[in-house]
Amino acid sequence: MNNSEFTFPLIHNSIGIMTPFLLAALGGLMTELSGMLNIALEGLILFGAFFSVVFTYWSGSIFTGILGGIAVTLFFAWLFGAVTLYLKANVFITGLATNLLAGGLITVLSFAFFKTKGVLMFRNMPSLPELNIPALNSIPLIGDILSGHNILVYFGWLMVFLAWVLINKTTFGLRLRGSGINPDAMRAAGISPSRYRMYAILISGFSCALAGAVLTLNLGAYTPNISAGRGWIALVVIYLGGKRPLGILGASFIFGLAESISNYAQGFMDISADFLLAFPYLLTVAAMVIMSVLKKKREGDSYE
Repeated sequence: MNNSEFTFPLIHNSIGIMTPFLLAALGGLMTELSGMLNIALEGLILFGAFFSVVFTYWSGSIFTGILGGIAVTLFFAWLFGAVTLYLKANVFITGLATNLLAGGLITVLSFAFFKTKGVLMFRNMPSLPELNIPALNSIPLIGDILSGHNILVYFGWLMVFLAWVLINKTTFGLRLRGSGINPDAMRAAGISPSRYRMYAILISGFSCALAGAVLTLNLGAYTPNISAGRGWIALVVIYLGGKRPLGILGASFIFGLAESISNYAQGFMDISADFLLAFPYLLTVAAMVIMSVLKKKREGDSYE
């Protein structure tokens, strides 16, 4: 295998793999800018993954399945936000509770409706359509990398642009950031920070539902814990990307590439499979350490 035969499929697969990280991190960015650390991303991804595949099976339509997954995930995102913002519960406790609720409730529903607590697989499941873009296909090398992905991959790229516009070019984005930077000033201006934080939570529910749909509708099945820590990694992606949509796009690709490399390496490297599977999570730890060191260095320089 020459370098190009290895490199282009690797990068192509990395772009697909990075999409759940990207979508979840964009939603988490909104809550972060509003002044809340949303650790419920993992559970919201699970809700989106489970209900997207179930509604797709029941309806026979990918579009209906995704809409169903979004609707249910938005409900649980609203529930998380309501308990946190209006009942004044601790955000970390409610976030962890959402994650635990997702795993437990999905197991109960899976057994109640389909008599299984394990893998949920359906026959004749429609799959996410892949788009071959003629304009990209005509470009050597670039076409091999950027064309032929499923529709949610391209929607993820669109969401990067929409997030940038929303944050930087709209009144909503200004108020969202104001809720995180100076909520007292927002209240003095007659604007409720809690309202914008709820909006941010609902946006994160929407994006996490899509992240979950990518996982299950690509596979055509739901497996327990299919999110596999992607919600937690998305939090790292937010900070690694400098809390900016374009930075999050780049950081998501790094983690997608790490997972893609670990998948490829299992086929031709004499390394423990457990180590290879853990590689993306080791990268997460390394990224957190590096960010911590750089932050302390900047703080040290600011006092000099």
